[in-house]
Amino acid sequence: MQGQLPPEAQEKVDQLRDIQQKAQQVAVQKQQAEQQLAEAENAQDALDTIESDATMYRQVGELMVETDYDEAESDLGEKIDNLEIRVQTLEKQEGRIQEQFESLQEELRELLQGSGMGGAGLGGAGGPPGAGGA
Repeated sequence: MQGQLPPEAQEKVDQLRDIQQKAQQVAVQKQQAEQQLAEAENAQDALDTIESDATMYRQVGELMVETDYDEAESDLGEKIDNLEIRVQTLEKQEGRIQEQFESLQEELRELLQGSGMGGAGLGGAGGPPGAGGA
């Protein structure tokens, strides 16, 4: 693009950058939640192979505290449920961000076409990074 963007267009570009940044943050949070979920599911699989009367310990801060099988199983199940909900929430958030991005991108394209600047350079990646995919 040659020349200066109109103020309205510059504002839209700034908003697009903000949305991209938000999408990256959500993608990182989702990746972390998915990793924690995988670890918790692995721990649950390991727990299934342990005798229910075995002595077990859990880490609480810097300490190892004795716990029983039923409590460990219950806590782990609850953690998995919470992480599944977290991942689903982040996926929905990614979808909303993707929609915002596409809508704003179209607004900017129309604004630039209306001002005779054209929409060159918009939409190369098709959306903010990390949104709408795995």
